[in-house]
Amino acid sequence: MTTILVVDDEPPIVDLVRFTLEDADVRVVEAADGAEALVVARQTIPDLVLLDVHMPRLDGFEVCRQLRREPSLARIPIVMLTAAGQESDRARGRAAGADEYLTKPFSPLALLALVEALVPDTRSWRPM
Repeated sequence: MTTILVVDDEPPIVDLVRFTLEDADVRVVEAADGAEALVVARQTIPDLVLLDVHMPRLDGFEVCRQLRREPSLARIPIVMLTAAGQESDRARGRAAGADEYLTKPFSPLALLALVEALVPDTRSWRPM
């Protein structure tokens, strides 16, 4: 089973991601802020992290840096999922260790394609 951690303080975004990705082979776990994200990541060791930038307690850039410093979490793909889509924001995300950047609002199809590219073993959405 693939586990995806969604970190966002906006419940409608978490709901959209869950509706788009979760099925019998994909489990979506969530955190509402950066500090909670670190706890959940350590507990679940997800296959992918979708990480908002602007959140309470710890922002997404700091969460990304901390995940990259922990040996058990360092190789997990991280997608910055945010409304801040300027090139300077993307550069900060890359510097923090993010693999990809998806700007809100996003297409569910773009999200699916990105997840399939980053977690190729996720087969549940592919036709049999």
